Amino acid sequence: MRTIRIERRYRGPTSSGNGGWSAGRLAAQHGSADGPIQVTLRRPPPLNTELTVEPDGDGVRLHNPGGDLVAEAVAGTLAHPVEQVDVDAARAAERDYAGWREHPFPECFVCGIDRDEGDGMRVFPGRLAPGRTACTWTPHPTMAGPDGRLDPAYVWAALDCPGGWAGDLEGRPMVLGRMTAQIDARPAAGETLVAVGQLLDVDGRKTYTASTVYDLAGRIVGSAAHVWIAVDPTAFS
Repeated sequence: MRTIRIERRYRGPTSSGNGGWSAGRLAAQHGSADGPIQVTLRRPPPLNTELTVEPDGDGVRLHNPGGDLVAEAVAGTLAHPVEQVDVDAARAAERDYAGWREHPFPECFVCGIDRDEGDGMRVFPGRLAPGRTACTWTPHPTMAGPDGRLDPAYVWAALDCPGGWAGDLEGRPMVLGRMTAQIDARPAAGETLVAVGQLLDVDGRKTYTASTVYDLAGRIVGSAAHVWIAVDPTAFS
């Protein structure tokens, strides 16, 4: 029986896994080598817990030890990538990262301001234009495998928060409800990348966004679309 364990290092809120990282771990169990994978998070992924992966038709499901459904992964579809920006524009945008002013989840593995270099990913997507974010990401050597490249789950994670901050995370805390992503490359440690996010729509408690990570040659490393759910962040402390 296959299992997944989300270590505490990979938390988003203090008490649960980062949505993008957790979705990427489950996506790897889907077995599809081609095309996007859609992961729906049914409850906050618990930390330091053996979670069971079970086949379900053309997809896979993730259950906690009590049998509750945590997440499910199926084949998905993606629209066009978010438009690329150059590295200078991305660096300028990240200097105005709203998370420095107010962050609902400051320990987030991806965008948390309380995570040191080499501990968290330190992806700080700032406002590029209304509804658009951009930042750079340079993967730390401690995150690379023996070949010097990163597991695709890191790219899923890097695609997560630039989408969330394209919405109003500062004034409207949200958690990831669904993410559809396609990973086209495994970046190398020390490689500078550019992540961009785009707000698509807001409907009640749901916010729809998209994101893309590019290398400096303009090649797509990964693309994603998201559905976010507005929450009370104290419920995740």
